[in-house]
Amino acid sequence: MEILGSFLELGKIILAPIIEYYNHYRGADEHLKNLKRKRDDLECKKSDIELEMRAELVPGKKPKREVKSWLQKVETINEEIQKIEQEAIRGKYLSRMHFGRVACEKILEVTELIDQSCGFGDCLVIGPPVRNGDELPTRALVGESTAKRTLEKIWEHLLDEDFRIIGVYGMGGIGKTTVMKEINNRLLKERDEFNCVIWVTVSKAFNVIKLQNDIACHLNLENELSKFKDETTRAGKLYAELKKRKRYVLILDDMWKAFPLEIVGIPEPTSANGCKLVLTTRDVNVCNGMNCVNIKMELLSIKESWDLFLKTVGCDVSNIPKDVVEGVVKECAHLPLAIITVAGSLKNVVDISEWRNTLNELKTPVKGLEHVDVVFQKLQLSYKRLNDKKLQRCLLFCALYPEDYEIYRDNLIVHLIDEGVIKSMSKRQAMLDKGHTMLNKLENACLLEGGSHDEFIEKEYFVKMHDLIRDMALQIAGPKFMVSEDVPDEEEWGKDVEKVSLLSNRESEFPYISPKCPKLSTLLLQGYATIPDSFFVHLHGLKVLHVFGGRIKSLPNSISDLENLTSLRIYRCFDLKRVPSLAKLTALKSLDLLESATKEIPHGLEKLINLRYLSLRAYNQEMPPGILPKLSQLQVLKLNCGSNSLTVNGEEIVRLKKLDFFKGKFCGLNDFNTYLESLEGGPSHYVYCARKTKPASELGETVKLLPKDVQALAVFGGQNLRFFYKCMKSVCIRECEEIEEVFSYSFTFPLQSLEIVQLVKLDKLLVLFREEKVTAAPMVPPGTFSRLKEFTICECPNIRQLFALGVLLNLANLEQITVFRCLQLEEIIARPKASDEVDEEEAKEIVEIFPRLRRLTLVISPELNTICSSSNVILCDSLDSIEIEECPKLKRLPLSLRRINGQLSSPPSSLQIKIEKERWELLEWDNHDMKMVLEPCCEFLF
Repeated sequence: MEILGSFLELGKIILAPIIEYYNHYRGADEHLKNLKRKRDDLECKKSDIELEMRAELVPGKKPKREVKSWLQKVETINEEIQKIEQEAIRGKYLSRMHFGRVACEKILEVTELIDQSCGFGDCLVIGPPVRNGDELPTRALVGESTAKRTLEKIWEHLLDEDFRIIGVYGMGGIGKTTVMKEINNRLLKERDEFNCVIWVTVSKAFNVIKLQNDIACHLNLENELSKFKDETTRAGKLYAELKKRKRYVLILDDMWKAFPLEIVGIPEPTSANGCKLVLTTRDVNVCNGMNCVNIKMELLSIKESWDLFLKTVGCDVSNIPKDVVEGVVKECAHLPLAIITVAGSLKNVVDISEWRNTLNELKTPVKGLEHVDVVFQKLQLSYKRLNDKKLQRCLLFCALYPEDYEIYRDNLIVHLIDEGVIKSMSKRQAMLDKGHTMLNKLENACLLEGGSHDEFIEKEYFVKMHDLIRDMALQIAGPKFMVSEDVPDEEEWGKDVEKVSLLSNRESEFPYISPKCPKLSTLLLQGYATIPDSFFVHLHGLKVLHVFGGRIKSLPNSISDLENLTSLRIYRCFDLKRVPSLAKLTALKSLDLLESATKEIPHGLEKLINLRYLSLRAYNQEMPPGILPKLSQLQVLKLNCGSNSLTVNGEEIVRLKKLDFFKGKFCGLNDFNTYLESLEGGPSHYVYCARKTKPASELGETVKLLPKDVQALAVFGGQNLRFFYKCMKSVCIRECEEIEEVFSYSFTFPLQSLEIVQLVKLDKLLVLFREEKVTAAPMVPPGTFSRLKEFTICECPNIRQLFALGVLLNLANLEQITVFRCLQLEEIIARPKASDEVDEEEAKEIVEIFPRLRRLTLVISPELNTICSSSNVILCDSLDSIEIEECPKLKRLPLSLRRINGQLSSPPSSLQIKIEKERWELLEWDNHDMKMVLEPCCEFLF
């Protein structure tokens, strides 16, 4: 039985496939019909899915992967079924069985595909994933102490919760975008800090719609936003989407105009949403308009410029003369864009001739030089965006001065008035204010660089032009400007030239030429001992003539015939004893001879009835009667004030009703009183010079006549005078032998208007304040020194301490402290005395002082041992300069930096510390890490 069972099982195994093949053969036609019906069902399903998908597949979205895979499988199986049907028509006996089997298999596959389509859900497409930001290609940063330090400062501000909107500004081509690309890429890598980064390059011509579109593109919202044309509606949509996001950084690169965030739809960055806005611009006014904390991009140092040039040029330059290579690098003027462009044009160039040619082209830029034009195109955008013809004229006028020339603001504004760039106004001060406003705008646009020099009475402010900005300006001016150190040959003076600058730094011979330039209106001359009479013969259109410096002893008589001249200025010509007759120059509005050595009043002065500005030097004489009253249009009158200087009659000065500014010496006290009594408001600034031979009673009587609203006073040689008023802003006291103290606690008002205090050569000065013990009165009136910005003390050998503790908290606006050669000075801020009652906990508390301090200068003060007590520190946020020299007893430098995430922040990129190396090593620090962080800012004096 077992054997029979085994045979039966074997029979089943053998017969099963035969039966299956028979069924496939017999039912082949039916199977193929069923397969066709299933395929039709699948095609219907496919058509429905494709229609739905097309409806959902708007730009920015794509099919789900499973849908895309399903459609591909349908295409494949349709091709297979079609092939089966075609072969079945031509099939033979054995093939029918094969087709029947294959048809059954395909029916199962089609059924499975139809079942799969039911699991796609309600949506067949998906939107793109949320973008965290795009990594941006960038080149390596250059400059350990500039670009990288700026980058770190931006990064610290991003991590600091106190700063929400950050502005990075600087001139075109300085590397703002490069630094921000590095910031963008670092943010993408360090995802713990922010969720996403949105980078948008703002259009030069600001357009709300475009900016909205650019931001929407990063949010995958552009299709939704495109349905609306109204800016406000679009702003609402964008605002709603951005508000959903948390902790994003929005970077707006190359902004040219400030705008309210709400008109675009950008939520205000707050600590609640954790968002930050960073913008880059060439104009600091854009930063201010956006309420930014501002970070300035500085130019490269000499070493960094050199390193970048060599890296970019990519070849050994040892065979090129050193002065040629250094000259090329110098002409790039520390600007990264210029260095990269010029070095790129010299890449792998070893021919010395090509190097010399490039240097010559850079020194005399003209249109058509490829490596120069690339830079100029970038810089000219800033020029064009001024959108103000007068500002553009002002900038071009600055290019008439030599490279790196410090153009004093007041002098430049006088020139701009003479040129008509600043229109004539009834008040001279209004014109000066207009000029300073224009220069501020050019500084803010990074087209001019500002600076100052300390003077005894007040600062002298100047502007400078970056070399490449100057070259760009000269390129724009073209043939209308001629700028040279040497006088060109006569044939080189073009007929179209309008302004000529021949400012030489050496004593040069002026050739005997007589150029014919009918359009020439402005001529600047410097460095010539003589000027031939023939030179001015054909220059009848000349309106502005300024002669600077040199050993010139006389001016040519042909100047007397320049009847269209409106401005004649002779500046620092100390050998010039006389000027030719001015009788014919009736068009003159400005005559400045103060900084020359002329000893006589010019002939024909009384004929200059259109003069608005007169600055004159003459000696040992009185102004001839009758001249000044004829100059009825005068707004400014400046006369030399030395012991042998020109004197004027008070009654004649009174008759000059348009006079805004007067500096001069009266014939006597009665003339001074006559002048002062005639004034309604009185001058705001006085320079009071007291002769030591005069009795103190007479000097004191003169001082009492000063108006109570005087704002600035400089005293030279007085004796224990007291004349401080509520509105006084500036005081300079110099060489007053008897003064032991300057201020008094007994004043009935606090000295809360004072901004500048300068004390110079006061041999007996012991203290700033005379202590007067008044029982009910406070030691220091509240508000004393609360507006003080600059404090200078020089050569006061007996004073031991400067500021008392009672004044310390009032010095919140102090920006500059200068101490020079104060031999007994021990303390800047007085330390608490042992007898003072100080709360123990309060003494431990660290108090930040001088929050706006920019400059600290301590020089030749051998007894100075303390700046402030150990409980006081100076935060470095605003510091630009520290100079400590020959102060051997100074032990502690009380500097402090903010902490971010427990780490000391970087010091300001502009900070420079000048100090002897030995003194630096011996200084004591509250935090030893401070020394390490600040040391890169040091310039050691050996």
